[in-house]
Amino acid sequence: MAAAGRFALARSMLRAAGLVNGGNWTGGPGVFDCAGPKFTARVLEGAVHFGRGFTLMLLTFLGYKTFRNIPGSLLIYANQTVEEIVDQADYLYGTGEVTKLYHLLIEHKNSANGELLWRLARASRDLAQLESITEERKKQLAYEALEFAEKALAKNELSFAAHKWYAICVSDVGDYEGIKAKIANAYVIKEHFQKAIELNPKDATSIHLMGLWCFTFAEMPWIQQKIAATFFATPPSSTYAEALQYFNKAEEAEPNFYSKNLLMLGKTYIKLKNKKLALLWLTKARDYPARNEEDKQVQKEAAELLKLLTRLTN
Repeated sequence: MAAAGRFALARSMLRAAGLVNGGNWTGGPGVFDCAGPKFTARVLEGAVHFGRGFTLMLLTFLGYKTFRNIPGSLLIYANQTVEEIVDQADYLYGTGEVTKLYHLLIEHKNSANGELLWRLARASRDLAQLESITEERKKQLAYEALEFAEKALAKNELSFAAHKWYAICVSDVGDYEGIKAKIANAYVIKEHFQKAIELNPKDATSIHLMGLWCFTFAEMPWIQQKIAATFFATPPSSTYAEALQYFNKAEEAEPNFYSKNLLMLGKTYIKLKNKKLALLWLTKARDYPARNEEDKQVQKEAAELLKLLTRLTN
């Protein structure tokens, strides 16, 4: 549908809902251009009074291009409910608007709501992954993300997402604290991934991350194992077979949900010397539609491993 048609239909929907009367907005004086961002921002503000979910519905209906043109300052309103902020945050996350998402949620950093706080932890971490972020800022964001994840967990210990993002953020911070802290953190990370899975056995991401934990310690170099043994009587350990179980369970929970899970299945089968299944999963990883930079890196690594396996097989 053309833009003019979308806005005309949107206006008729809003008129039926009692939010618009002709060209005038019922929530206040003035005539607004129904084909511009000013109107859309006013729609978002008025939709707060209409009920949960209506804002997200309008954003989806009006279209992503229109949404991108709305100034960030117009997207935050004092009378928004937590549910509406969450809806808006999830929309931004789904469309990959990392910076806008962070600026939306950081306004609520003092919130007592765990659902907002774990999303803020995720947003801080995602912002740190951007190439434009300096190393100093990355470190700051890593610790900031951990702080929000800790608060989210304190607010709701039954939130699988809070456990998952706390574990992820603990892992990130470990990169700045040395090998001893990183190994000590491994126990904490495993505990919270397992708790996340216990609370939501269908969350493919938590299951995948537990598999990644197992794979990491299964291939820990000998020298690092020795270092770990000097600090801990029973250093963290795992096997490729255990990692494989988690990667397969993640795929069962949500098939093709993540390119890296496909890649890790291929890499684990290589470690287990099953070339046939390694070729199968690496091919799937290589052919996975690239939606972001990580998918492109997965495609590249999968393609390189396929070439190597093919040479070894022939």
